[in-house]
Amino acid sequence: MRASSLPRPARAAAAGLVAAVALLAVAGARADDPSSLRSEAERLEAANDAVATQSREALIELYALESRLKGAERRVEGLRARVAELDRQQASAKRRLAIAQRARSETEDQLAARLTALYKEGDVDPFEIFLGAESLADGVSALENLSRLAEQDRAIIEQAGATSRELEAALAELKARETELRGLLAEAEDAHASIAATRLERTAYLEGLARSRRLNEAEIAGLLERAAAAESRAQTLTQELPAAPADATATAAAGAALAAGRTIAVTATGYSLPGFTATGLPVGWGVAAVDPRVIPLGTRMIVPGYGEAIAADTGSAIQGTVIDLWFPTAAQAFAWGTRTVTITLL
Repeated sequence: MRASSLPRPARAAAAGLVAAVALLAVAGARADDPSSLRSEAERLEAANDAVATQSREALIELYALESRLKGAERRVEGLRARVAELDRQQASAKRRLAIAQRARSETEDQLAARLTALYKEGDVDPFEIFLGAESLADGVSALENLSRLAEQDRAIIEQAGATSRELEAALAELKARETELRGLLAEAEDAHASIAATRLERTAYLEGLARSRRLNEAEIAGLLERAAAAESRAQTLTQELPAAPADATATAAAGAALAAGRTIAVTATGYSLPGFTATGLPVGWGVAAVDPRVIPLGTRMIVPGYGEAIAADTGSAIQGTVIDLWFPTAAQAFAWGTRTVTITLL
């Protein structure tokens, strides 16, 4: 169907309307127009060039994201290792604290038991220790042993207390460092997740560009194939198009010579519009628009008063035994108008 043509009733109107239609008939190229097909292919090729540029930019960005992601992964791993080391240090400090606390408790229990044993009968007088001793040396030794044991107990208790305080302070510091490191780890993990999500989005975007490029390439190949086919078809039909008759006498003579061919009565309307036909052929003298169910495309015919024509176009309003005949000017189309003629199909 002609993209540039108008419905038959409009073409059958008065000469002024036909002339106006001719001025409005310069429309976009039809789908089977080789030049339009090639223009569309060029447009898609330009689009593919833009897609290629976008793909290169996205790929460079993806490489940068990969580098950042690896850096984020190393930071996360390093922070996790430091947190694990702090956990081990805290566990060790807790064990040492438990040992110190247990030693202090046991020493305090021993000291309490010793004091209870010494004083359960009341105060012990050092003089009585001397009197009960077998010798002066034994008495001095007994007093020294009591003093030494007491001092040892006090030293152990003090040492255990100091160790416990040191360990508790160390645990508090380790806990603060752990809190800080876990905060840094959470930030690093969030950054890693964000970079990974961006990389995933960029990867999907790159894959989408690749799919778009492949689809464009397939469509370009199809358009060029259709353009080549349309050009070939147009070339064949152009070779078959008859020249415009010099006068009505030549037309009548051609009709009489071919009277033996199959004839059919049709309603023929003249039109004058630029553009391309349904077969991809540029409009010109001898182009007839037909209903291909009645007259197959490519059929040559003799039209009384017009001359030889070829069925090379279609139209939505051309149904049944109806044809449209192309004229180079609106005045000629108007002069032809709409008439019933008996055509001879070759």
